[in-house]
Amino acid sequence: MTKLWGGRFSKKTDPRVEEFTRSIHFDRKLAAYDCIGSLTHIDILKKANLISSKEHKHLQSGLEEILQSIRQSRFPIDETAEDIHTAIQQALEKKVGKVALKLHTCRSRNDQVVFATKLFCMEEIKNIQKLLEGLRQTLFDVALENSDIYLPGYTHLQHAMPVRLVDVLLAYEEMFTADQKRLQNVYEGIHLNMGSGALAGTFIDAKNYNQAVHSVLPERLQVKSTTNSIYTVSDRDFVVDLLNALSITGMHASRLAEDFILWATQEFDFIDIDESFCTGSSLMPQKKNPDVLELIRGYSGRLYGNLVNVLVVLKGLPLSYNRDLQHDKEPLFDSLRIVNGELSILTALLKKISFKKTSIERQLDDELLYATDLADHLVKSGVPFKEAHSTIGKLVSYKLAQGKDLIRMSAEELKVFSPFLTPAVIRHTINPKHSVQAKKSVTKRIK
Repeated sequence: MTKLWGGRFSKKTDPRVEEFTRSIHFDRKLAAYDCIGSLTHIDILKKANLISSKEHKHLQSGLEEILQSIRQSRFPIDETAEDIHTAIQQALEKKVGKVALKLHTCRSRNDQVVFATKLFCMEEIKNIQKLLEGLRQTLFDVALENSDIYLPGYTHLQHAMPVRLVDVLLAYEEMFTADQKRLQNVYEGIHLNMGSGALAGTFIDAKNYNQAVHSVLPERLQVKSTTNSIYTVSDRDFVVDLLNALSITGMHASRLAEDFILWATQEFDFIDIDESFCTGSSLMPQKKNPDVLELIRGYSGRLYGNLVNVLVVLKGLPLSYNRDLQHDKEPLFDSLRIVNGELSILTALLKKISFKKTSIERQLDDELLYATDLADHLVKSGVPFKEAHSTIGKLVSYKLAQGKDLIRMSAEELKVFSPFLTPAVIRHTINPKHSVQAKKSVTKRIK
């Protein structure tokens, strides 16, 4: 295993230790970001007169070549390297010779890895925000296309009151809007610092770090000198914040998946999921299973686990850097992979869902959905709400006991409960469109 250290050691590292401590198999994801950090770092070294212009040119040329090969998936990863930082250092030495040995001047892997991880997280956040934007737009489009559909709203998974399909879909759109904002807060809370060294800082003046804005930095991001080097190398709050945001996004995706799973059952029969997003059974020929949605629902457990994983790693760490921090990468990479996949496939699946209007309308025939509307009618007629609530409750009890539809009750039957209840009132009130339009407290985004 090639290493960036070893001068103090006289014995070879036990092969079991090398295998146990290596991270090249997962931190290779940071390769491009490590190169960007190195290109920024050599600018700082040049400003501090620690490398010459000629040396800077050689280092820059080598690093830019490596960066390009990484972005084109051509960079040969040395599997024997301890980590990606070492692999890039070794590759640079092969390209530019001994001048590469100056790259690590006033630099430690402790600050190197946190810089690369922050930059990686920032780019991943932007990618996920784009996916969330696409999912939100799809939800809005599907809602607009089906703006004429009313369906039962549920509390406790029981029929509650009629609602518009538009408002159900836009409820999820608002959840994903909140996810975008939450991710933006995480993004804005990440600060790209250099100059921490191993933990105590370096002898380079802070002004040299504050002027570091290399052209390879995305969006011309500003690098600043650290205000507390001990904090910088030991901090992984930004990873926790991102994992938390991803967990909540996954939870929202899981809730949407669960609604669609229920709606696709024969018991609900509200939607048809396109066959291209379903699977079959190895035994039952008739089956059409919503496996994609079930996996989205199931992945929420992994996302929560990854968050708790990192929190548990961090909870007992003394300052400053400890090797335990290596264990933040795999949960982070895993959660990002999961959420990227979920948002992409959920957007595609949504575009091919069809709504079964006849089946939905059949559910709207449940007269109990309009009980609150009848109580509201009594309130508007001057009846105190508690009394109106009790009156309609008794009417419902009578309906169920008699097995009789409200719309078939006579004026004399209704008058027993209230003089304000008539067959005309019942017919007018038991209507999903009327029920929804009667609610004035909500500003509708889609009329």
